Amino acid sequence: MAQQILNPVFFSLLFLTTMTLTRGLSIKCRVTVVPTTPLVTFLERVQETALDTFGEKNFDAKLYVDLSLKLNLSKTEKAFDGLPRSGENGTVSVKALKEFIATYFDDAGDDLLYYDPVDFVPEPEGFLPKVKNPEVRAWALEVHALWKNLSRKVSDGVREQPELHTLLPLPEAVVVPGSRFIEVYYWDSYWVIRGLLSSKMYETAKAIVTNLIFLVDTYGYVLNGSRAYYTNRSQPPLLSAMVYEIYNRTCDVELVRKALPALLKEHAFWNSEIHKVTIQDAQGCNHNLSRYYAMWNKPRPESSTKDKESASKFLSNSEKQQFYHDIASAAESGWDFSTRWMRNTSEFTTLSTTSILPVDLNVYILKMELDIAFLANVLGNKATMESFLEAAEARKNAINSVFWNGEKGQWFDYRLTNGTICKESETWQACNQNQNVYASNFIPLWIDLFHSDKGFTFLIQSA
Repeated sequence: MAQQILNPVFFSLLFLTTMTLTRGLSIKCRVTVVPTTPLVTFLERVQETALDTFGEKNFDAKLYVDLSLKLNLSKTEKAFDGLPRSGENGTVSVKALKEFIATYFDDAGDDLLYYDPVDFVPEPEGFLPKVKNPEVRAWALEVHALWKNLSRKVSDGVREQPELHTLLPLPEAVVVPGSRFIEVYYWDSYWVIRGLLSSKMYETAKAIVTNLIFLVDTYGYVLNGSRAYYTNRSQPPLLSAMVYEIYNRTCDVELVRKALPALLKEHAFWNSEIHKVTIQDAQGCNHNLSRYYAMWNKPRPESSTKDKESASKFLSNSEKQQFYHDIASAAESGWDFSTRWMRNTSEFTTLSTTSILPVDLNVYILKMELDIAFLANVLGNKATMESFLEAAEARKNAINSVFWNGEKGQWFDYRLTNGTICKESETWQACNQNQNVYASNFIPLWIDLFHSDKGFTFLIQSA
């Protein structure tokens, strides 16, 4: 999620609607990890200089990697290198840096234009029919009206000169979380879509899915967000749930037809070598489960200065790289940041995200498998439906075998001791003898799969 912040419009519309969630494996995973672009590398330098010049008060590292160039990178970088500097640290004066930024950059967010959604009406027909109180209805309509404030369109300049922007050229209109988050985020989009469906804004919801499919087609998976510096990690995989929710309201078979290949690619991504761990349970049965695993071992560009400061506690480069890997993986989880991922809950640098098999991620993937089975059935693809029902049953058994603690009556995360990582060919038992270590408890889950006259339904209920 965008730093765990959801715009109130998402929460509000969800609060006013029901919270019940309803719902061939051989595809090859081709993942494109784009190295840090020259622009991002340069903007990290600007970010570091800005911190030295302006100080920590009101400093937002993300602001500087969201800037777009007015001129080409070569000219901008030359002007930056020519700024007058003083002192041992080569500090740039406040006046000089402000003038440089104003001369060579457009403001962050200028490459996203306000957009008037084609399907927005002030009061949709059938809007929240169970809400009768006039004051509550008036408030709900005020919340509904916020969609116009959050709707954007990527400017033509991003498509014409992508090298000047860290924003990615998404093909359709977008809905942003708001505040400092002026781009699309992956799992925020699920909650956005739930709210849009309550607002009867089906075309806007479909446009969001189209953008995420574009990312899968381009990179092999949905990025954390639509920025060039997010091309090294994903977020909780909820694209299939978005497609299911929209189909459940619109019966749009063409959307399903367009989305299914992307969903197969995403499933392959989350079951690829980097994410998959094989575990042997107490009965000697092997189970495949997934973990968060960002493809990155450097400071996150959007928080480069802060990550470097945190990593300064480590002496060796290998320790720093592992920390950067785990912090990016924690960001991939959407729990950025939680003591859930720390070996020592009072010390941030003990993050060990990649050494933890999370309950929730595997439930998301279980739901993805059920969604794909359902959507394949919509298209009459029986072979894919049957394959994914089998995969879902296997993952459900794995969740209950590995995560369930009968003594405490809860599902728990599972941790590799001391950050040990199993190789793809190893079982959990082969690389970790301590099978009773739990990372942290997660909300107990009730999982029930059944077939009804409306299709497959997957219920997740807090205990």
